[in-house]
Amino acid sequence: MNKRVYFLMIIAFVIGMVELIIGGILDLIAEDLNVSLGQAGFLITIFSLIFAIVSPILLILTAKIERKRLTLISLIIFLLGNIITVFSPSYSILFTGRVISATSGGLLIILCLTMAPSIVDPKYRGRAIGIVSMGVSASLVLGIPIGLVLGNAFGWRAPFILISVLTAFSIAAVYFFMDRIKPKPSIPIGQQLATLKNKKIFFAQATTFLFLAGHTTLYAYLTPFVKTTMGLEGTWISIIYLIFGIAAVSGGGFGGTLADVMGTKRTIITAIIVFGFAIFTIPYTTFSVPVFLVVMVIWGAMSWAISPAMQSYLIETSPETSDIQQSLNNSALHLGIAIGSLIGGVVIEQASVEQNPTIGGLLVIVALGTALFSMYGGFSISKYKKTRA
Repeated sequence: MNKRVYFLMIIAFVIGMVELIIGGILDLIAEDLNVSLGQAGFLITIFSLIFAIVSPILLILTAKIERKRLTLISLIIFLLGNIITVFSPSYSILFTGRVISATSGGLLIILCLTMAPSIVDPKYRGRAIGIVSMGVSASLVLGIPIGLVLGNAFGWRAPFILISVLTAFSIAAVYFFMDRIKPKPSIPIGQQLATLKNKKIFFAQATTFLFLAGHTTLYAYLTPFVKTTMGLEGTWISIIYLIFGIAAVSGGGFGGTLADVMGTKRTIITAIIVFGFAIFTIPYTTFSVPVFLVVMVIWGAMSWAISPAMQSYLIETSPETSDIQQSLNNSALHLGIAIGSLIGGVVIEQASVEQNPTIGGLLVIVALGTALFSMYGGFSISKYKKTRA
């Protein structure tokens, strides 16, 4: 295994960390820039939305550019976006910094995922993609606790200073240690979207979108939820996010093992049901920290347990378009984060953060429906027609 794959994993971790890092410091940003929690939460929405939509388009537009050069250019733009964020005097400037970071960061994640298999022997390609993906998933669950610790200790700009420093080191490392990599022909957007005409594929991708939307409706606003319902502050919130992060990362490995033992379909359905039960139960556990933590660990583990099973299911369902499905699933995931954070912000503005778990749970129920339709809907209909005949 080429050790540079682990370097790409670190880059993916640094880039991915920016997406949700604001979740732990929402109140600090809102207070400093004199905006509402919903407006602060929209900084997550816009980042994830751009991440989901722009990255595959940019990959096609930059298809002819040598990959090392493109990575360096993208990292420099990403660094610029974070520097703007660090020094932003107002919400609008901070918003601009997030847009720049998201545009370049989305392309960088895709570049890492596509470069990894090209620098290893063919027998290690799957493992290389998995290692980089692990960096992305780890960043999404650990970004908030890192931001929370640094933000509470040194102010909300501190996490972005750390990211800027790590990005600068990444630029130097790519320049000195990465070899030139020839670009490969990209798959047109139209051809990618055409695969969604397959109902099994469409509803599987919709499941990822709805599941992550339901999850983020609460997770992006977990700090104000815990403060409002349990009166916890500072150290306790850091502990809660740390425990959640460990559970989520562990859940990814657990989900992969479960898929091998139970099969992808049963794993996906089981994960959605258990996850939905946990998120609906959360509001009724706030009377006791230990009880809350137990249910939160289940919620955290299931939040990422579905990911490896869903990716395997997509490969099983359409092996000839497996690469396209992984790209679309990545977009569905980040689009879910965008819409979930948007919905969560609307709920806070129009009702109360105490309602976020319920709204998120309702989205998970819909996700269960799309999963069942993807796996059994077409089969059941055809079987019914044959029975009638």
